[in-house]
Amino acid sequence: MLGGVTERAHTPKRSQSADGYLRETRIGAVVALLLVAVAVTTDFLDERFWAKHAIITGIVASLLVVVISAGVFNEVVERRDRRRWAVLAQYVMFDLVQTARACWTGLLDLSGLSVSDQTPAAALADARALVADTVQLRQAMVALIADPQRREILQRAVAAAAAHCDEVLGNWAGVMLSATAYVEVIDRHVELYSRIAWVNGLLGHYEPIDDDPRRRRLSRASPAVEVLQDFDDDMLCDMTVSIVVLAESLDRKTLPIALNLVPLDWWQARSYDATAAASHA
Repeated sequence: MLGGVTERAHTPKRSQSADGYLRETRIGAVVALLLVAVAVTTDFLDERFWAKHAIITGIVASLLVVVISAGVFNEVVERRDRRRWAVLAQYVMFDLVQTARACWTGLLDLSGLSVSDQTPAAALADARALVADTVQLRQAMVALIADPQRREILQRAVAAAAAHCDEVLGNWAGVMLSATAYVEVIDRHVELYSRIAWVNGLLGHYEPIDDDPRRRRLSRASPAVEVLQDFDDDMLCDMTVSIVVLAESLDRKTLPIALNLVPLDWWQARSYDATAAASHA
């Protein structure tokens, strides 16, 4: 949902978690095992069942071959693709996490919801707790948007974030889309980038802060300007809060996937090997 636009029935078809692609091959394997179990059980209970139902036997046999063959083939291909460029995929996901984290922590700082001076892990945990309190977060965003000076800072921050998101997407979208395992992950981050682009387009059109003719033309051409003609402070607040919440969620859910691609032990071993090789050179 973007601002006040009602979510339609034709929503993106994806799972509830960013690592949902792992379930696909598992579901296929379960279905195949169930079919085999049914076939074996039926044969045990009635040895002549399959002989008496030749059509059903042929259909079930063909279905078993297709399901098992497709499941094995897809799993082999996916595993090969994941292992072939796991280091690059991890690098890309770290970039996605960094972009999302910079977005939500930056907006949180602009809203005045600062965290205490602690270790990075503790400060990040406190910041996540602040994002979880959406009532307090929205109140802080209302105050931010009502202040003309801070509102201009917000607009410049959103413009910078939109430019960075475009750069990240241009660098890595093609790479991530080449392997099915990572399509859904990049798609969720593109949702965040789209929300940022809409806010940037709306603010750039209704409240331009510079005389750059190119940026003015791009702002006027933004689809958000046509779709959200009743843009106001309440809508801006809702969209900003949604960006913070979504970015924090993507940060939190994508990092474990990235860490799972290449274990930290592997990196430590590589560092040790490189150090040992340098000492013997």
